Formats: sequence, structure tokens, C-alpha cells
Amino acid sequence: MTSPDDIERLQAHIRAYGGRLVVAFSGGVDSTVVAKIATMALGAEAVVCATASSESNTEEDLQICRTIAAEHELNHRIVEYSELAIPNYAENPANRCYFCKSELYTHLDALAQGGQFDAVLDGSNADDVGDYRPGLKAVKEHAVRSPLRECGINKATVRLIAAALGLPNHDRPASPCLSSRIPYGQQITREKLRQVGLAEQFLRGLGLRECRCRHHNDVARLEIHPHQFAIVMEHRERIDAELRRLGFKWVALDLAGFRSGSLNAVLDLSGSNNRSE
Repeated sequence: MTSPDDIERLQAHIRAYGGRLVVAFSGGVDSTVVAKIATMALGAEAVVCATASSESNTEEDLQICRTIAAEHELNHRIVEYSELAIPNYAENPANRCYFCKSELYTHLDALAQGGQFDAVLDGSNADDVGDYRPGLKAVKEHAVRSPLRECGINKATVRLIAAALGLPNHDRPASPCLSSRIPYGQQITREKLRQVGLAEQFLRGLGLRECRCRHHNDVARLEIHPHQFAIVMEHRERIDAELRRLGFKWVALDLAGFRSGSLNAVLDLSGSNNRSE
């Protein structure tokens, strides 16, 4: 159970960064908590909540950010650029997230320097330490501050804080970028991202709240929580027809069920070179 002490501790920690801050605001619960508490601590004029708009983010994700910003009076800004134009990104190496985050923080660094801001913040939390997260290397290189991680606050506590603050996404499932649906080493294209995004939007419309459409070229491999397999079976003809319409030739249900980060299973994470820093 969270308490006002968690919120007050985060506010004090964030104030120590300086009087003007930029927050990388993706619309996920972690970055939303950081954006909200930073704004509470310093005021909306002193905190820019910046959201990236690129090929691997859906319009749904952007709309969630816009809605939360409007409802909670955040100073919101959209930063547009092409991820597919980032060197090494479209080739989809195992450390793809490093190139993505490095580009994002390069844009946010420029925004911060142009407005004379003191620091850039992200939403990394204590649970991210030790997980395979190449993007944390970019966090370190760009001197991005991570108040949740620095204060030892994990995901469960973040959700409790979000609920206490009345944030509408306090129980929203994690929603990594669409590129994470494409196996490492397979080229990322605008068309593949479009297929995955529309497929998952369709599946959510059937009541499958947390799902993944993994893109294996002609095959769409669906990861669904086993307790919702019955929904897939009920609508299997509609699902098959819709995903074929999107360009897949075959649609497969993964019997192992939903697993966040399942495509990392092919990686050898035993060496330090593969771990987040």
C-alpha cells in the first residue's frame, strides 16, 4: 500500500534536480507518474512533458498522452521524428532499444538546452534494474535522471501512486513500442508496424485487453492470456479474416500464452555486454 510519504519523497527528490525539467512522457503509468509529480512539485510552466511521435507509436498512444495532459494540466509537447531513419534501428539488432532511446534523448537534450532546463527525466523504475533493457545505456550516456529508480520505487508501487493521484492509466497494461513485436534481425518496416498496430487494435476491440501480435513475416503469432483463449475461439473466423486482410497469410495462437518480452528468449543474456547498464 502506498502512502502520501511516497509522493512527498518523490517531489522532494525531483525538486533537487533543479527548477525546470523535461520529462520523457510516453503515456505509460511510470512516465505519467513522473510527469504528474514533477508538475505538482514545480508547476506546469517549469515542466515540459514531451511525447515522441514516430512510426512505432500508435495514434492511440498519442491520444492517451493528450487526454492525460489535458485532464491533469500537464505542459505537453509532441516531438516528431522518424525512428526508421535512425542508423542501425531498422536492421533490428538485439540492442535496438539503445538506438531508439539515444535518438529520443538527443531530441530531448536539445529541447532542454534550448529552453534552459536543468535535467531530463524518464520513467524507469526499480524493477528495470537487472532486466534486459538496452535503453538504460542511453539513459546513462545522456545523464537522464530516473526518480522512480533512484528512490527504489517498483512497478507495483508506481501503480498504487498513480491510483492515489487519480491517473486514468494506473492499471493500463504495459504497451512497448510496436517494433518489439518483430523478431531481432528481421527488418523493421512501416508496413510491418502498420500490420501489428491494426491487428492489436482489432484484438483489443474484442475484449483482449493485453495481447501481442508477433510478426513472423507471413505468420501472425498471437500471444493472449490463457484465460482469454475462449474469446479467441469464439471470434476465430473474424480474427483470421481480419489479419489476413492486413496481409498475413497464416494466424497462429501461441499456446504458451502472453509473455512480455518473449522475443528476448533467443538471446544469450549471460554476458555483461547484453545487459542494461
